[in-house]
Amino acid sequence: MKILVSNDDGISSVGINKLVEELKKIGEVIVVAPATEQSAAGHSITMKNPLRVKKHFVNNSLFGYAVNGTPADCIKMGIKNILIEKPDLVISGINNGSNAAINVIYSGTVSAAREAAIMDVPSLAISVDSHTPKHYEYAAKLAAKLAKLVCEKKLRTGTLLNVNVPDLPEEEIKGIALTKQGISRWDDFFEERVDPYGVNYYWLTGKMEFLDSEKDRDVIAIQNGYASVTPIHFDLTDYNMFNTMKDWDLNSL
Repeated sequence: MKILVSNDDGISSVGINKLVEELKKIGEVIVVAPATEQSAAGHSITMKNPLRVKKHFVNNSLFGYAVNGTPADCIKMGIKNILIEKPDLVISGINNGSNAAINVIYSGTVSAAREAAIMDVPSLAISVDSHTPKHYEYAAKLAAKLAKLVCEKKLRTGTLLNVNVPDLPEEEIKGIALTKQGISRWDDFFEERVDPYGVNYYWLTGKMEFLDSEKDRDVIAIQNGYASVTPIHFDLTDYNMFNTMKDWDLNSL
C-alpha cells in the first residue's frame, strides 16, 4: 500500500510524525507537507507565486518533501510531480484541534484530503480535539486501521472520511461513531489591538457556538468520548432546495 501523507500544521509537527510512524507499519509512506503551518488555509491553491520543494530530513534520514504552499498544493504536487503513480490512499493529519461541523470549510487538513478526492484518490483527514494534544497514539492507530479498511471496502468517488478523536488516553475512548457533519460554528470577531508604534491592528478570536444536540453529529460524538468518522463529499449542492426551485420558473426572469 502506497500512502501519501500531508497536513496543515507543517512538516515538522508532532502529529504528522506520529502518523507516519504508525503508517510505516502497514505500507510505503511518502510525505509531502507544507514547509510552515497553514492552519485554516481552506482549499486555497497557489497561483501567483512559484512553489519550491525541499527534501526534509529527520535524524539524517529523508522524512519527506516540504512545499512552500498550501495543503491542497501539497497534494497536487505530491500526486502530479513527486510520485510516479497515484498513491493508493491519501491521509491528512494528525491535526492539532478538531475539524468538525462548519470548521471543515476552513480546514486545511480536510482540504488536503478533499483535493485527493477530487483527483480520484481515496482519502481521509484525522484530527485530535485539542490545540495542545497530549494523546496522538489512538488517532495514529485508528488512521492505520481505517487506511486498510478504506482500501478493502472502497469509497464512493469524491467522498473522503473526516475523522476526529478526543484527546484522551486510548483506554478512555468509548468507541468509534459513524456521524454526520454538525452545524456548530465559531462565533468569532476581530479584536482591536495597538502595536508598539501606536498603530491599530486586528486579531481574529472567538469561541465555539454549539448548535448540535443529536448523538449522530460529529461534535456531539467527540464531546461524549467517541472518535467520529464522517463521510463528506465536495458536491455542495443543496438537493432539497434544488427540487424546490424547480417551481420558481427562473426562465421568466
